[in-house]
Amino acid sequence: MKMLNFSSRTAKEILRDPVNLGFGLGFPVVLILLLSAIQANVPVSVFQIDSLAPGMTVFGLSFMTLFAATLIAKDRESALLQRLYTTPLTAADFIFGYTLPLLPIALCQAAVCFVTAFFLGLEVTVNVLWSVLMIIPASVFFIALGLLCGSVLSVKQVGGICGALLTNLTAWLSGIWFDLELVGGAFKKAAELLPFCHAVRVEQAAYAGSFADIGPDLAWVIAYAVAAVIFAVLAFLHQMKRQ
Repeated sequence: MKMLNFSSRTAKEILRDPVNLGFGLGFPVVLILLLSAIQANVPVSVFQIDSLAPGMTVFGLSFMTLFAATLIAKDRESALLQRLYTTPLTAADFIFGYTLPLLPIALCQAAVCFVTAFFLGLEVTVNVLWSVLMIIPASVFFIALGLLCGSVLSVKQVGGICGALLTNLTAWLSGIWFDLELVGGAFKKAAELLPFCHAVRVEQAAYAGSFADIGPDLAWVIAYAVAAVIFAVLAFLHQMKRQ
């Protein structure tokens, strides 16, 4: 119950920052519009909407990482968390209390991407619902990664690590902008070790209805999500013990 109360407080705090919230929801939409405009004016298939839209739902989650990291870093630098440390809330309660209100935002972000894509020619099928549901493991990973960073970094540091570094990693190592097979070599092997390209494949396979192909990539994403949550809890616990 105390965790749910903290989650409710976090949700109210998120709604007090409509600018960042709107940016997180809107920026992937802007990218879909821009890349679709590019596709309409080039003679080769580069950004096909049926692969671009599912991929962009994953790329948009990199902003959820920044949002989550900034949220918890601000709370750490205020007196709020110091007071809450004296309550019976555990480190896991704090992490899940931050995660729960952020998950619906991640799902809304995915839904907004697909709705935008519908107006650009994406076929409306029931598989869109599966794609939105399948984004949950990746959402947990990106949110937990943000909470991990926010537990150990300052607000200024969060902007550089989550805002610049992670966004670029997600962009270049996910296979959204280009087929990783075209690059191959060490670049492709490095991408395969990280969860970004696997999350994109899950989304693309879910939209295509290729559920038999989802298993290995989904397992990879879930493993990263579980690890990120565990490390976020441990990092937050370390901060609690330092107070």
